[in-house]
Amino acid sequence: MPHPLTELKLTTVTKPADATAHEIDADVCVVGAGIAGTSAAIESARLGRDVVLVDGLPALGGQMVHSLIGLFCGVFGNEPEYRQLTHGLFDDMFRDLGETGDLYFRRGHTMVVHYDEIALGRWLETTIRELGIRVILGAVIQRVDVADGRVQSVSLASRYGDVTVTATGFVDATGDASLTWEAGLPCRVPERPIYGSQQVIVEHVDEAHKPEPGELAARLGAKITHYGLVRRDGLAFFFPSRGTAVLNMTHIEAPLDPVRASEAGLDGKAQADRVIEFLRAEYPKAFGNARARAYGFPGRRQTRWIKGLHHLTADEVRSGVRFSDAVARTAWPIELHDRIEGYVWETFDADHVHYVPLRSMIPEGVHNLVAAGRCVDGDAAALSSVRVMGPCAAMGAGAAHALDLAGKDSVRDVDLGALRERLRANLE
Repeated sequence: MPHPLTELKLTTVTKPADATAHEIDADVCVVGAGIAGTSAAIESARLGRDVVLVDGLPALGGQMVHSLIGLFCGVFGNEPEYRQLTHGLFDDMFRDLGETGDLYFRRGHTMVVHYDEIALGRWLETTIRELGIRVILGAVIQRVDVADGRVQSVSLASRYGDVTVTATGFVDATGDASLTWEAGLPCRVPERPIYGSQQVIVEHVDEAHKPEPGELAARLGAKITHYGLVRRDGLAFFFPSRGTAVLNMTHIEAPLDPVRASEAGLDGKAQADRVIEFLRAEYPKAFGNARARAYGFPGRRQTRWIKGLHHLTADEVRSGVRFSDAVARTAWPIELHDRIEGYVWETFDADHVHYVPLRSMIPEGVHNLVAAGRCVDGDAAALSSVRVMGPCAAMGAGAAHALDLAGKDSVRDVDLGALRERLRANLE
């Protein structure tokens, strides 16, 4: 039997003139809940720290979940050994999502890992809740207070009111170095656009007739003008036995201006629609019945990043310099999307590994803030080879351990031997 209707009284309220912000204290505040930020938050919580994780989206996962790329890059080395270069968070993900059939491994020059975004998103949410990490979603930075070379607090705006988080240590995993920027610290921007992508998932795909990647890219380049496209290459990632594919065949600008950024997102969807038109017409057996199932949030590769204590260079990447303060490694190619029609793709040999030093993650002028992910310091080419998910997750773990070792002192002065020992699985 349904419950009987009872009176529900209403109260009329207005915002108090002296309304104060919600005040939260923590050991570590991580801003940005993509792969770098969730890795930093999870690792900090496992170290026994009280962690607050903030993101501007209303859900966790950042581009890892919401851009719909569905692809872990840079976790493994190159053929023929395909050594796993980053562990930690990935070991747990691979175990749990592998058991449910929500990821698979694809080998080529290197090995990449395809995953189901919905399953991964729920895995992250469950893990973060089990660890007791406090989460503030749909919140954007209003102000960052800095005194005596230390970030004191970050003030946020949310639909539920203003929030101020005070912490001993902070992680900037925003992707755009927003925390560093709002703290008034120096940042870097490229002289010309580095393009992002608009991913789209299509369904009703016949993977038995899928085109080979090289042939697909060649035909796309030949037909670019006919279909009104801008990128001459791209990839379609097929998830086995599900009749779906993720299309990564667009290039969109990623401006930091709010109006232009919104316009770029709309342009990306229009490009994605034209890509689907191209595939239906050119590959009717594979894509004749394809239709868009979901458009991801616009993917952003390189926009604004910190000016750190060390500027990672392309020469250091190519030569595989092993830094004394290394915290992450990868063998991913230089992949610079600085031209609208295509990108630079510079691969490395079988034994190659290159590293990210902690100094490239520490902004100038501050002692308790560590950046992680695609906003660490490097020239554009170097950053293009370390901004993928494998090393970004390792950077998040490295940031957590650096802050843990520093305590109330400076992350610049941490015991590097102790740091290397903690990060051994990601370095040796």
